[in-house]
Amino acid sequence: MMLSAGMSTQAHRAAAPASASDPEALPWLSASDLLAGYSSGELSPVTVVDAVLARIASFDDRLAAFALIDAAGARAAAQASAERWRQGAPAGLLDGVPVSLKDLLAVAGLPLRRGSRATSEVPSAEDSPAAARLRQHGAVILGTTATAEFGLGGHAHGASGEPTRNPWDPARTPGGSSSGAVAAVAAGLGPIAVGTDGGGSIRVPAAYSGVVGFKPSFGRVPHAPASFIGVPAHVGPIARSVADATLLFSVLTGPDARDPFHLPRQAEGWHQHLSEPLTGLRIGFTTAPDAAGPRALDPGTAAAFHEAIIVLRSLGARVDEARLGLPEAGPVQRILAAGRAALTIRAFPPEQRALIGPEVLELARAGESLTAVDYLEAEAARVSLAEAVALAHQRFDLLLTPTAPTSAPLLPTGVPVASGAPAKPGWSTPGFASIFSLTRQPAISVPAGRSPDGLPVGIQLVGRFGDDALVLRAAHQFEQRRGPFARPSLAWLGG
Repeated sequence: MMLSAGMSTQAHRAAAPASASDPEALPWLSASDLLAGYSSGELSPVTVVDAVLARIASFDDRLAAFALIDAAGARAAAQASAERWRQGAPAGLLDGVPVSLKDLLAVAGLPLRRGSRATSEVPSAEDSPAAARLRQHGAVILGTTATAEFGLGGHAHGASGEPTRNPWDPARTPGGSSSGAVAAVAAGLGPIAVGTDGGGSIRVPAAYSGVVGFKPSFGRVPHAPASFIGVPAHVGPIARSVADATLLFSVLTGPDARDPFHLPRQAEGWHQHLSEPLTGLRIGFTTAPDAAGPRALDPGTAAAFHEAIIVLRSLGARVDEARLGLPEAGPVQRILAAGRAALTIRAFPPEQRALIGPEVLELARAGESLTAVDYLEAEAARVSLAEAVALAHQRFDLLLTPTAPTSAPLLPTGVPVASGAPAKPGWSTPGFASIFSLTRQPAISVPAGRSPDGLPVGIQLVGRFGDDALVLRAAHQFEQRRGPFARPSLAWLGG
């Protein structure tokens, strides 16, 4: 069994979860609890995967979290995992744990649709680095989750063409572009998922859906084809706890020859320091991260953010207001995203381009109007942002913001189905997440409370480039003090 990521056979041999005998509870067990149950023999990967697939079959026509479900492949992988556990030789850190990948990450044997009708239905010939790592560690891949088209919008659609809905309220968005990944995890359709984040696409949906979403330092998790132009995609974990997110992150990290910008593997396990205290840690909080000024927070977000400051102080951290003085990030993000959209659609011949949705086409048209100087000026501004944040980190070990100014907004009236009805571009609202995608440093969203109408609210912790371990540690300590994941009622799904 592979132990290099900081877990041990002793960790897997922890007491089996008390709810393991209840089939209805199986989809809600954490990855760590599943591994403990497999190790003790109380649980079987076959039983667990069958329970999760049954839940997907019951709920996903309305939730629309999945782009594609590979039930046959998942059951075969679960059978193989069960046999390895029977022989006392699990393949790795996630053997038998159900997981899904965002439909921007190739899974061998499944088509990579990228949330678009314009893409090919030909199955991918090889796994992305993320899918390959998951298979090496024995994870059971359930399928791919819904994404906004090419990851360039705020709304996704599931396999049925219906909009992906927030498990907490079907009238609301789960956010984007990792819409399906967060909806699946929040609704108990698997304990963990892999997303991508180029402008908040893991963290904002995680906040809207009440789960943990981590954007690692750029290069920490390899990606292929390598993404480094403009708004790079950071591959990262989504889970119902920081511990599970860290476990998945441990599997995803490390070099891959297909990504020339990967960071070296860390010598010690990512779990190793999660329980260390925060005493003396310097945290700078702000609701005005750049020259756009203070963001208008809704009452629930403001209350949860102030409570988070109190909690972090109670953990021994020194939490003070940070005046970052950053240049405005929004225009930089919009220019780089528009350039990326223009480059993306150039790969399609006219007959396929006609199938691309209006949101991406509108963004691409803006990109086609850019000059080379426009784009290079935006790149220079991005570097200036990174330099300014690095200076702020001389005073603060971590930065603290709300993840988003509000809880999950309503789905726009007439949100388009895959047929391509009009939609508004999703790059115009100043927030907190995209800045730290531009600077390429680690940032995590952790549930921090509820709005007055019961919707989840998240906070964002941001670390220096490369200091992923500290971000995870602070998030874990906050979560332990604040309380565990709260399930949505799912009454609208009958679950």
